[in-house]
Amino acid sequence: MSTATAAAGPALRRKPKDDRLLGIAFIIPAGIGLVAFYIWPLIRGIWLSFTEYNLLTPEQFIGLSNYKRMIGDSIFWNAVKVTLEYVLINIGLQTILALVIAVLMQRLTQSTLVRSIVLTPYLVSNVVVAMLWLWILDNTLGISNEIISAITGESVNFFSSALAIPTIALINVWRHVGYTALLIFAGLQSIPETVYEAGKMDGASEWTMFWKITVPLLRPILALVLIMTMIGSFQVFDTVSVTTQGGPVNASRVLQYYIYDMAFGRFQFGYASAMAVGLLIVLAAITILQYRMTRAGETDLD
Repeated sequence: MSTATAAAGPALRRKPKDDRLLGIAFIIPAGIGLVAFYIWPLIRGIWLSFTEYNLLTPEQFIGLSNYKRMIGDSIFWNAVKVTLEYVLINIGLQTILALVIAVLMQRLTQSTLVRSIVLTPYLVSNVVVAMLWLWILDNTLGISNEIISAITGESVNFFSSALAIPTIALINVWRHVGYTALLIFAGLQSIPETVYEAGKMDGASEWTMFWKITVPLLRPILALVLIMTMIGSFQVFDTVSVTTQGGPVNASRVLQYYIYDMAFGRFQFGYASAMAVGLLIVLAAITILQYRMTRAGETDLD
């Protein structure tokens, strides 16, 4: 064995450098943020749900009284009904439109410019979007009613009792549909082109391939989109706060806005926390159910 080979032997057998301390150093800031802004507020909120607390007096443990009050609160159940109406409209429209846009982008053009344009509304904050559409749809000064009045001679109150929730849902669909479409588009990119070529050789039409190939192979992505959209829909707040403030007559008082009003409007933090915990339990249950029903962790590509 030569001298050079003998010298290189120990170097080749040297143990790899342990990077665990470096990894921990990178994790610590995120861990502190997780504890400070997620875990501790969650624990604090669960505790407050069993108390009566209004910032002015010490917390007083009252057991399940807040939850009993929640069950008998007609405004709470109206907020649940209004929220469910919003969720159904938002999820249905957003998922269908996003799927159509994603398929069109894949089939017609994969231009980066087109994808940027589709994503643009999502880059604008919820508050700005809500203010923009409030000005557009205003009953007296909005440009939409100027056009409608010029054609029909009448104006439309888009934020009336009957139209408030559909209008708010459409506003949020406009903002989020581009982001959802890009998620689905990314899923489409993972489907091998050979699958579609085989379908064409068998004489399948575009419509048949969409239902028999695209939709089944997109199931994990569609499941992810449905779960994300559902969680976001139940937490709608900004648009309602800017446009209707829960009115008229509780017609758009969604659950998240009712919780906010109870906590920071009436300073009933215990009762607001109980409703927030109830919402957390419902969201967790629906998410688990959706995950299992859609088999989100499986794929048909294998």
